[in-house]
Amino acid sequence: MKFEQYRISEGIKKSISKLGYKKPTDIQFKSIPPILKGEDVLAIAQTGTGKTAAFAIPVLDILNERKIKGRRSDGVKCLIMEPTHELALQTESVFNTLGKHTRVSSFCILGGVDQEPQIKQLSKGVDILIATPGRMFDLVSQGALSLKRVEILVLDEADHMLDLGFIKDIRDLMRHLPRKRQTLFFSATINEKIKKLAYSLVTNPIRIQISPKDPVAKNIEHAVAFIEMDDKRFFLENMVRNFPEAKILVFVRTKVRAERVKKAMERVNILTETIHSNVLQEERERTMRNFRNGDLKILIATDVSARGIDIPNVEYVVNYDMPETLENYVHRVGRTGRANQKGQAVSFCSSEEKEILAGIEENLGKNIQRLEISKKDYQNALDFKEEEPDDWRSLMKKAEKEGLQFRHEFKEPVKKKKKPKKNRLGK
Repeated sequence: MKFEQYRISEGIKKSISKLGYKKPTDIQFKSIPPILKGEDVLAIAQTGTGKTAAFAIPVLDILNERKIKGRRSDGVKCLIMEPTHELALQTESVFNTLGKHTRVSSFCILGGVDQEPQIKQLSKGVDILIATPGRMFDLVSQGALSLKRVEILVLDEADHMLDLGFIKDIRDLMRHLPRKRQTLFFSATINEKIKKLAYSLVTNPIRIQISPKDPVAKNIEHAVAFIEMDDKRFFLENMVRNFPEAKILVFVRTKVRAERVKKAMERVNILTETIHSNVLQEERERTMRNFRNGDLKILIATDVSARGIDIPNVEYVVNYDMPETLENYVHRVGRTGRANQKGQAVSFCSSEEKEILAGIEENLGKNIQRLEISKKDYQNALDFKEEEPDDWRSLMKKAEKEGLQFRHEFKEPVKKKKKPKKNRLGK
């Protein structure tokens, strides 16, 4: 079945056609009809399958039809909850693109930016509100946002919501919503905790689960290379210099690691940026914008910040640090090979991380392809780094500079040398 055969707004069909989409993906094919009928949906599908459009298309059509029939805009009609700023902005972009030729207005609110422009926009009237929990509850508590008119609730990336500890926020949210509503619950994975939450929110839902045998998309080639922890920066440098025009997304485990890798690349004159929860929202948006349009080639990210983000034309994903779980592994490598494009992902696995690799492969049900590196090639990668000064004066200056920088970053006081006390004779 093609999109043009669906009984949806011609304006939405026009937007879909401009995007070049002709046939729905599996999750879209199974989700759109029941949502259009007003049924609750519990949908489980891996990343990169088109989940956002699976609920955006029918939600836009439902609200557009109600507007055409003369229903006035007297408050937010659809609330979409997202776990992170990046996902919220991405979802807003999808709704604005698909809803361009409809009468439906969409707006995104999130923390880290001035709330006054958001309050001003809400006062003008918004049909679809995309929100992160923190800012949404702030505006509700201030009386700047009312959710009493919400007819459709969408919980997107629900498993990630739970990972970030938002379960209490989700339950608190229900107190502000009408009991009579349509609820759409979308998640990349399912477990008992997620299932329990889902069935406490939905009523007689249509359950949809797209579970391929291999959770990693077929158009992604993924492999692992055994590289010791202290050598990883040289192999990353090697890779970047071998593919200077490639867009590369590098995953690390923590915010501190992200900044360390960035500094290691700066020392060899490679431009990178980081994205994690400590980066200001304005900087995060600028970084993501530059990475999307290709002005920035190398982005270093943590799982929390980059999960679920749809970034076009990422040729390579690098697991600089091995992810702790299969779910995180699938989410990471799924940032490349989007839609019909080919993608490549490589994991740098140190001796300390082999146990993590074994756990991922056990849950994956197969071994990840090995990239065999000979001793000679391994040494060549280490020798690939730019020559650093080897005279003792330069090395001492570098060590002193890094020591002062370390103290500054961690705000450790630099002890001043005490002057020797003079005795009565002035000696």
